[in-house]
Amino acid sequence: MAVKKSDLYSSLWASCDELRGGMDASTYKDYVLFMLFIKYVSDKYGASDDFEPPITIPKGASFKDMVALKGNSEIGDKINTQVIQPLVDSNPSLARTDFPDFDDHNKLGEGDEKVKRLENLITIFQNPNLDFSGNRAENDDILGDAYEYLMRHFATESGKSKGQFYTPSEVSRVIAKVIGISPRNSVGSTTAYDPTCGSGSLLLKVASEAGKHITLEGQEKDVTTAGLARMNMILHDFPTAKIVAGNTLTQPKFLDNENLRTYDYVVANPPFSDKAWGTGLAAESDRYSRFGWGAPPAKQGDYAYLLHIIRSMKSTGKAACILPHGVLFRGGAEAVIREQLVRSGYLKGIIGLPANLFFGTGIPACILVLDKENAAARRSIFMIDASKGFIKDGSKNRLRDQDVHKIVDAFTRTLEIPRYSRPVSVREIMDAKNAFNLNLSRYIDSTEPEDLQDIDAHLRGGLPERDIDALASYWKVMPNVRDTLFIPGDRPHCYHMRLAEAEVKHAILNHSEFRAFIAIATQIFEDWRGRTIQKLEAFAVGSHPKELIDDIAEELLNSFRTAPLVNPYDVYQHLMDYWDEVMQDDFYLIADDGWVKGAQPREIKQVKVKDKLVWPEAHDYLIGRRRFKSDLIPASILIANYFEAEQETIDILDGRITELEQELQERMEAGSGEDGLLAEVIEGDGDKQKIADKGIKARLKEIGGDPDYAEELTALGEFQRLIDGLATAKIKRKTLEVKLQQLVHDKYPKLTEEEVKRLTIDDKWMARLARDVHGELDRVSQTLTDRVRLLADRYAEPLPKLEEEVATLQARVATHLKAMGVSWS
Repeated sequence: MAVKKSDLYSSLWASCDELRGGMDASTYKDYVLFMLFIKYVSDKYGASDDFEPPITIPKGASFKDMVALKGNSEIGDKINTQVIQPLVDSNPSLARTDFPDFDDHNKLGEGDEKVKRLENLITIFQNPNLDFSGNRAENDDILGDAYEYLMRHFATESGKSKGQFYTPSEVSRVIAKVIGISPRNSVGSTTAYDPTCGSGSLLLKVASEAGKHITLEGQEKDVTTAGLARMNMILHDFPTAKIVAGNTLTQPKFLDNENLRTYDYVVANPPFSDKAWGTGLAAESDRYSRFGWGAPPAKQGDYAYLLHIIRSMKSTGKAACILPHGVLFRGGAEAVIREQLVRSGYLKGIIGLPANLFFGTGIPACILVLDKENAAARRSIFMIDASKGFIKDGSKNRLRDQDVHKIVDAFTRTLEIPRYSRPVSVREIMDAKNAFNLNLSRYIDSTEPEDLQDIDAHLRGGLPERDIDALASYWKVMPNVRDTLFIPGDRPHCYHMRLAEAEVKHAILNHSEFRAFIAIATQIFEDWRGRTIQKLEAFAVGSHPKELIDDIAEELLNSFRTAPLVNPYDVYQHLMDYWDEVMQDDFYLIADDGWVKGAQPREIKQVKVKDKLVWPEAHDYLIGRRRFKSDLIPASILIANYFEAEQETIDILDGRITELEQELQERMEAGSGEDGLLAEVIEGDGDKQKIADKGIKARLKEIGGDPDYAEELTALGEFQRLIDGLATAKIKRKTLEVKLQQLVHDKYPKLTEEEVKRLTIDDKWMARLARDVHGELDRVSQTLTDRVRLLADRYAEPLPKLEEEVATLQARVATHLKAMGVSWS
């Protein structure tokens, strides 16, 4: 049975991180990622009978040969000479500089320390679940995904100065989508280029959007990072991608004769504000004619990379580049270049991103989208301020799926969204008041409207009509709810509450218009659910999970675009979150093993009898000393459907156990203290007080039948009875629990495919999604309730009433002072 991807990735990272010790993450990643690479190519190409396999594995240079070196005191040197060097010699696309030195004492330690570290590292990748000898299912990038997973974690651990090799995948997805590449407009000869490719993630996202093996080329200044990119390409099944090392600005490697090669698509995330970009380069005499619009400042290289990109685009080429916000408004030489950029018509759009997204810097960045096609006719630049759409993820911010989708929707559909996006005419940008300044805040006011206080309402009472009108989106859907909540006041533009604050929510929830809104939104979900269940039931071995989620998520989003008051992107995010948490693993299990086999529990580890589990909410359960886990159908769902009576008996016992424990605690508290009837048997102090069974028995023996202790004897006897009852109840519960766990275990193999589908689709997936959607509907009523209550509370005490209350209190204080013989005025 296949192991869940998330389990595989997390255990892989945990093992690697544990073995890292004091080594810097940015260095250790090179060893780990090479190990993943050599394991993959050994499995996939080691026994290949292809006439010309993409990667040749020389005899003696496979992962198995590395395993054979375990225990050898010269393991580091032998990996270098017997594995890496033959691999490089046999594959022109690989270079020795791509791979780390496995005999580096400074990084790996000396003697036994180094040997042990390398042996442990090899052992991690001997995991039988990391066997890639079989053909991967199409669209199942388990290795590419694992590589991406490790890269992101290493970038997080490496810190600002050393995490620049990785562009967050969410940003890469935005770029790949806004440049417009798709299966409809790409063929094998379509070209994509990244002049500062890092580890290659941007290029791979472009290829993913193309949906086929297009031509990929990239250049990377850092030699080691270029090696990571080459491995990344091979692991993502793009072994023909060409990645070269070198400085793109001073020594561009991709040339046609003496000119820069041009491409259909160019993407880049260059180093921000590179202060050494011009070293070894005379911009005024550049042989590739990149700086015709002017030379960028000597200590600010952002426009140098942008001009290289523009020169590398075909006449119909598209491009996108990540740059710091400063390029939009800085003056001097950059202002001159920016004016030429706007006048050229090449600049199609600007997307402002949140701060702290990137691992190399915390400053906010933007994406400049370029398009040479129809540039002369372009009369506007589409601007998006997406700076507020993100989620906090550890020490960094991260774009959510809904943020990515909203950016792409707005850009590709040129949607004008208040405080978010709009097309800005070139005429407006050229106007003297803007003077080619592209700072987004000049054109899009993304600030939330201020919640203004109404002085007249504070002075005279009542609710301002302006504040009630601000809730127009609710009144459009529920016009009569407004009349239910508010009544016109005694002066123009003033209203009063018709109901007490405590009655507001009940009135909203029970209003026929609100119930109609709930019915409409619920029906939208039910219609989507009906269509989606058919697609889920049709999913089988060999199906493609990524295609499925793209399909059903897009349909869910489009369905809720018609729902009033509900943000369709929030609903979409619920599905995508659940996909990441649970459904993705479930579908890969089904794609590998099918529904029935995928539902069978797997033993996950040996455990001691004393180990405790949450039962039955967890997927885990115990049979003797073995722990099992059902990834597809949790034990709790099986119990709810087939063993409800057995669980109810356990629940009743749980209630009785709680009662007994509570009664024991109360009796112990009542019998404590110096004169307490239980004082002689209580052990410990404060919250740690307890009464042991053996203590009671010893005291009973000591008292015997002495009539002077009759009252204590009775108290001890009652306490002993409760202890015995509690012990009996716990034993009975444990017996029933073990029996129930066995019933559950025996039931799994008897489940039919139809039962597995019903339990998984209805009781697991759809039940969760239905709760999430109804949570969004509840939020509508709660948001309206909170706002109405806030307004009612804000203007509940007008100034005259406050003055009257103050006067009353002053008079009361004066009376008290006078009674005490104090004069005060």
